[in-house]
Amino acid sequence: MCCFSGPVHVAQTRIFARGLGHGRQALVYAMEFEAAADVAMILPLPTPPGVAEDDVSFVDLSEYPDLFADLQKGFPLPAARSFAGPPPKPQSLLEVKHVGAFEASFVPSPDDFERLDPRFRLPPSLVEAFPLYGDYGFAVFQLRGSEGREAVHPMAFTFPRRDPDALFFPTVHVHDGVAHPEAQFDHQLFCQWPHALPSPWWKTGLPAEHHVDVGRALGLVDGGLPVASLALHGSLPNDDTWVR
Repeated sequence: MCCFSGPVHVAQTRIFARGLGHGRQALVYAMEFEAAADVAMILPLPTPPGVAEDDVSFVDLSEYPDLFADLQKGFPLPAARSFAGPPPKPQSLLEVKHVGAFEASFVPSPDDFERLDPRFRLPPSLVEAFPLYGDYGFAVFQLRGSEGREAVHPMAFTFPRRDPDALFFPTVHVHDGVAHPEAQFDHQLFCQWPHALPSPWWKTGLPAEHHVDVGRALGLVDGGLPVASLALHGSLPNDDTWVR
């Protein structure tokens, strides 16, 4: 899910995922957006239950704004295709971290949204609309309002995943405060996966080091592995995407 705390128009979403050692996953997210006021973007993460608030590591890719353009160079053509409970005890606010052009926080569970900086909070009704995410964690990024469409540098982090044999892409999206069963997709997904991928995933034959600046990617891209891509465009079921 990619959910926003206020009205926003989003286009050209690009997401990169790669499995890391010790049961972790890297996730990089970029897009163009337009919002009249500051909004928060919330990404659910299939973290193990009981994950600590410092178990997600944010990565500053402000020095590599063209990462996805480089990932795309390997492909001459685009690929086809209620948490109600007892009143919480008073707790400290979650840490807000500065990551390049963004402020970001990690929310270990839905109950911890009350510990989030008030600027980043979701309406409780939106949290309750997604029981699937009842034991997920959430990465939250603050986006500044803009008068026109704005491209932002990639938002990146690594997180512990509950299923070490799967890659997760948060492709459910809520841009108007309502969870629709179908949504308009404008997504290009990228991953590095050492196993065979089903059609319509398309894997380039070259290792990533031939078209990606691996040093500026700060360890998120494996230069020795090829990159696979999948395009999601048009009206599609509003679901998250997995590679297993």
